[in-house]
Amino acid sequence: MATVELYTKGATVWIPDPDAVWVSAQILETYRAEDQHLLLLLNDGREARLPAAAPGELPLLGNPAILEGANDLTALSLLHEPAVLHNLRVRFLDYGSIYTYCGIVLVAINPYDQLPVYGKEVIDAYSGQDMTDMEPHIFSVAEEAYRTMTREEENQSIVISGESGSGKTVSAKFTLRYLAVVGGASEQTSVEERVLASNPVMESIGNAKTTRNDNSSRFGKYIEIGFGATGEMLGANMRTYLMEKSRVVFQAPSERNYHVFYQLCASRALPEMRALRLEDRDMNSPAMRRWDQG
Repeated sequence: MATVELYTKGATVWIPDPDAVWVSAQILETYRAEDQHLLLLLNDGREARLPAAAPGELPLLGNPAILEGANDLTALSLLHEPAVLHNLRVRFLDYGSIYTYCGIVLVAINPYDQLPVYGKEVIDAYSGQDMTDMEPHIFSVAEEAYRTMTREEENQSIVISGESGSGKTVSAKFTLRYLAVVGGASEQTSVEERVLASNPVMESIGNAKTTRNDNSSRFGKYIEIGFGATGEMLGANMRTYLMEKSRVVFQAPSERNYHVFYQLCASRALPEMRALRLEDRDMNSPAMRRWDQG
């Protein structure tokens, strides 16, 4: 919590909102220790008195306007939830950027749309450049790992994590694409295409419908890429781990089993499938109700 002296007239604060989560407001009167309320001007032009009988009840302060849209969250004077969310929102809506740094971490917002920021010309622009010299991008992270690997001759790891539907698979795909191009594999061994070609099979076996995503990975992927002495990409090996085995016998309401289960049921009439004696995959059949309800 910032000191009381910073709650002066004209300063901005963040207050909770049931719809927008956080909204900003401007302080109309400098707060004093003996005050019981903080007088605020809301975004819609209304005035409001926020109870603040003690310094611990004061709302979170906003960052100076000059820091809005910073491409690195660590550059913000105040780093808290509303400040982070607002900065990401400004970069996404006002600047059209889905990427923001937080130190060495890259924060990505899924735009749920195809963006023209992954072409060969963009790869060429980031190749050989330092992270600090370029706008935040998944290619910059891949370039940093590649350069460190070739310079120090040590293994590097890129960890891609996020909630269901956040775009992890797409981020991994573009990382592979970048490494394949800078590693000279795109015209030679097509390592990227071969690795990505296994995705449909892996997703059939390891993906399922959740309340957040119709095609959610229920397992982790570890992709190990091999490079030669001069930095050329030689091959890749993909492994899975942390498979959600409990989903086979139990699914939460509005969720489903792994895709492969329904695909097997749909293929029950094929000669090689008849021995399994599978039933109709119709969701209304007794068998499917038993499977989907555990």
